[in-house]
Amino acid sequence: MNVTMTTKDWIQYGSAIAMIASGIILAFLSFYKNDGDIAEGVLWYVAQALTYAGGIFGVSIYFKTKLGELESRARKEIIDAIDEMEGRRGNQGSQNIKSDADNV
Repeated sequence: MNVTMTTKDWIQYGSAIAMIASGIILAFLSFYKNDGDIAEGVLWYVAQALTYAGGIFGVSIYFKTKLGELESRARKEIIDAIDEMEGRRGNQGSQNIKSDADNV
């Protein structure tokens, strides 16, 4: 499976990483500015940033996994169908070759 990052992927992952970074920076700034106490609004923002990033990474990974499973299943079905068709031809192979030679 070829894994290439599209512009959409770069934007998604970049925004998720930016949200995590902004949440960490804001928490540290609040901690040092308020003498070891992090404001309630900052904690809420950090929670939202982590939820957003988790959603981006989780949904992306879920869909890529499901797409990989679908591709694998389709490939197996195609290979099985080809093998079945070749098996039928193998049983009739000598008859088909003889009738093909007669037609030429």
